[in-house]
Amino acid sequence: MNILMAKNAGFCYGVRRAVELAEQAAERGPVYLLGHLTHNDQVIRRLEGMGAVTIDSPEEAPVGAAVLIRAHGEPDGTYARLKARGCGIIDATCPNVTRIHDIVRDAEARGRIPVVIGEADHPEIVAILGCTRGGLVVSTWDELSALLEKLPNLKEKPLTFVSQTTAIRAVWEKIVENTKKVCTNAEFFDTICGATSKRQTEAEDLARRCDGMIVIGDRKSSNTRRLAQLCARLCPLTVWVERGSELDRERFRQVETLGITAGASTPEWIIKEVYKKMSDEIMEIDQSFEDMLEESIKPINTGDKVTGTVIAITPTEVQVDLTGTKFTASIPLSELSDDPDVKPEDVVKVGDPIEAEVVLYSDRDCEIRLSKKRLEAHKNWETVENAVETREPLEGTITEVNKGGLVANVKGIRVFIPASQSGKPRGADLTDMIKEKVNLRITEFNKARRRVVGSIRAVAAEARAAAAAEVWNNIENGKRYKGTVKSLTSYGAFVDIGGVDGMVHISELSWSRIKNPAEVVSVGDPVDVYVISFDPEKKKISLGMKDHSQEPWAVFTSKYEEGDVAPVRIVKLMTFGAFAEIVPGVDGLIHISQLSDHRVEKCSDAVHEGDVVDAKIIAIDNENKKVSLSIRAVLGAAPKSPAAEAAEESPEEEAAPAVEEKPAEDAE
Repeated sequence: MNILMAKNAGFCYGVRRAVELAEQAAERGPVYLLGHLTHNDQVIRRLEGMGAVTIDSPEEAPVGAAVLIRAHGEPDGTYARLKARGCGIIDATCPNVTRIHDIVRDAEARGRIPVVIGEADHPEIVAILGCTRGGLVVSTWDELSALLEKLPNLKEKPLTFVSQTTAIRAVWEKIVENTKKVCTNAEFFDTICGATSKRQTEAEDLARRCDGMIVIGDRKSSNTRRLAQLCARLCPLTVWVERGSELDRERFRQVETLGITAGASTPEWIIKEVYKKMSDEIMEIDQSFEDMLEESIKPINTGDKVTGTVIAITPTEVQVDLTGTKFTASIPLSELSDDPDVKPEDVVKVGDPIEAEVVLYSDRDCEIRLSKKRLEAHKNWETVENAVETREPLEGTITEVNKGGLVANVKGIRVFIPASQSGKPRGADLTDMIKEKVNLRITEFNKARRRVVGSIRAVAAEARAAAAAEVWNNIENGKRYKGTVKSLTSYGAFVDIGGVDGMVHISELSWSRIKNPAEVVSVGDPVDVYVISFDPEKKKISLGMKDHSQEPWAVFTSKYEEGDVAPVRIVKLMTFGAFAEIVPGVDGLIHISQLSDHRVEKCSDAVHEGDVVDAKIIAIDNENKKVSLSIRAVLGAAPKSPAAEAAEESPEEEAAPAVEEKPAEDAE
């Protein structure tokens, strides 16, 4: 027969602690146990043999006697009655139960109604209700649904739900799911003990795998009853016993794989007794069983790194089932993340594996507190320290500006960045960098002094150098880039095309005649450019922005023909006339005789640069790409013949061209 033993069988940590406190108190002198310390008569008889006395009420204890409160806890009134008799109280209430007491008290203080999911007559529930003035208790969704129908206004009232620590998780989850659909102001605290959930899940898993199950525990134990019920659903041959002496091995003769589990009130020595009876190899079993028990109660120390599984998320903490132990632990929300505004659901989810550091271990209070933030901080210090040697850039967020520079948060560590290493010009205002994410290199690290210095400039310089090398390795005439205007001069604009600056001459910025690059672009503008020429040795690149797919003369001839009137812009005045832009890149000449319907001595008497006027196209020279315009013709006067115009022209004017297409301008 193959025997499989549940790792989490037997005493939960809270019960074991209560029994140990009772044993220690009995060794010091008479101790009175208020109520059954645990649902196991074998354990009670053993303690009574050591001198402990079980009582049912505070009044049965002698005045001034030592009285132990069991793991189930007691109502607030019981403590008052014991104090009135001068009794010394040894409080062995399970910390998980104490937490429930605190939750329901706080709920009532906030004007809410506590609702406890559990068995109304269970000592734990009696104690919880004894901490409230108007708490309610139900055991199933059907009971709660009936109560909500009986008291319709209850659906709108503020309700705070908690559960008995040994409740069946499926029952709790069904109540939570359905309540959210019908109640408008409900909050939920999953207070099922992690050890209980683990024990139930493990028992179900064993029952699926085995063709026989033994459940060990006292008949009065509610959590043992639940284990037996869960196992019986999955394994027909499920036997519930209190002691090994009750077992009949003949019932398991045909069983190939036997599973054994035990309730939280069952001591190890009874489990061992059953285990031995069902095994033919006692010595080997003894050793493996002892090893298993030792593993299940191995000590935990402050500072240890532990792993576990998230079993619940509450408004105040995350509960963790610790791997390889019977323990559950908690991570306060303040110890979950460096970000005070983060929601716990954004960090972890129920069922997630998790690593954390033990920051508090109290055997007396049965409390284990963890910090995910502290463990990550240790890891992050190592990461930052290693970055000094590896020169690996790290990402951080600028959090403040101080007299000497900037402060960045890098993985929760404060990193100082001198102003000279900010990547900004000397004397620049750095406040606009707050909340900006940056890449930086760690240049100085001293963990003892908690001093870390970084440089944004170093990373930016390397990135720019790498980008520049990429550009020069792949550059070719005609290649297009998306760039950013870095600076302007009188003769053009410098554009960053990815680590390298190229020059766009003023004549290449636009087909239109412009006097200043600022008429077309501004510093910081994103632009599309193409390579006209480049010199790798001199590290110079000439760029263009004009769209050559839109050849100006073709645009002009497709839009206008002789005799058309067009709006034109005066761009240049000469002694013999004015040049006007018809379309970007094509200028026409308005002879001085065509500027007005009366004689004009000088062009500025009729028009000024920048004026937009209507002019008639009186001649188009396609071969030489020249155009003659006339304002006079638009005003109603007939244009003069070329001979008449020639007679009026001065010798200097005769040498002037009849029309002009916009010439390219050389850089000054």
